[in-house]
Amino acid sequence: MTHLIESVVVEIDAPASFVWDVLLDYPHYPQWNPYTLAVSTTLAVGSPIDLTLPRPDGSEGTFVSREYIRVVEPPRLLRYDTGDTFPGLLGTRDQIVTPLTADRCSYRTFETFTGKYADAVFAAQEKYVKNGFDSVAHALRDRVLALLGA
Repeated sequence: MTHLIESVVVEIDAPASFVWDVLLDYPHYPQWNPYTLAVSTTLAVGSPIDLTLPRPDGSEGTFVSREYIRVVEPPRLLRYDTGDTFPGLLGTRDQIVTPLTADRCSYRTFETFTGKYADAVFAAQEKYVKNGFDSVAHALRDRVLALLGA
């Protein structure tokens, strides 16, 4: 079975290339990103991306999810997935910046879960991931506008 978790779509009064640059400015994530607290990656296709996330149960602390870069198409698409990290489950995340005009774009993110354990992971994690994705979308918009002084 395949399961999809999607964020809200936010529109941002900024060029797609500027939003893309903020999205990939990983050293500054602790300043604004409530769901992905830190990221370590070279962004080379096939290389790891280590995502530091808050614990799903809301307890203190964080955990690191190791995934793998699959597509980097600036300023439009970043895709990574869990590879063979979790046998029986593949989680593929897309982050998409869509130009609407020269000075306006939208952002959304979604993850597709497939494999033997997709049903169980979706049932257990849907709310956590959805809330996290929505918080990133809103925080990205707010961060871009703050950087632009809007």
